[in-house]
Amino acid sequence: MEIHKADVQELDRRALTLLGEVVGRMKDDQLPLPTPCPDWTLHGLIRHLVSQNEGFAAAARGAGGTLSVWREGDLGGDPRAAFEASAALVGEAFTEDGVLDRPFVLPEVREGGAFPGRVAIGFHFLDCVVHAWDVAVTIGVPWEPDEELTAAALRIAERVPEEGRGPGAAFDRRLPHPDGAPPCHRLLGLLGRTPRGAGGSC
Repeated sequence: MEIHKADVQELDRRALTLLGEVVGRMKDDQLPLPTPCPDWTLHGLIRHLVSQNEGFAAAARGAGGTLSVWREGDLGGDPRAAFEASAALVGEAFTEDGVLDRPFVLPEVREGGAFPGRVAIGFHFLDCVVHAWDVAVTIGVPWEPDEELTAAALRIAERVPEEGRGPGAAFDRRLPHPDGAPPCHRLLGLLGRTPRGAGGSC
């Protein structure tokens, strides 16, 4: 089941809020902690989130083709404020007229070609939902996406190909889950994560 293009902007806004609420609860002394993303400490993950927000905002405005715009996130002296600024930037870009049908060039997803805006925003939405779990489990706070966010993220995660997954990639290889596992477990497993200790059943 596809996410209707008129809904993806609102879903992304809510996912970005979910992520922002978790990021807002981290403490400075937690920044060196390892995260479920093997290559990143919490500091590195927050820098990645800032970079991705800035990159998607640039892509929405036709300037996403240069790889450097996806890697220049600067946390300065206040990582939370840096994230908030980047979230405001991408949130504004994603609400511009016609953005759903604009071509987004996403060099970190694939070389050459572009994605329709509604598809690219779906990628950002999925990243926000799942990286919220990465931050939450690192700092020991709840991760509680609602049923609609989880169901929508599952629909996208089910279409992420196995090709190109693994260490250093956006997602690790899929992990099996038992029959009857709750949707949040299935979502995390589809993206190579093992459910553990971030509140609720995940």
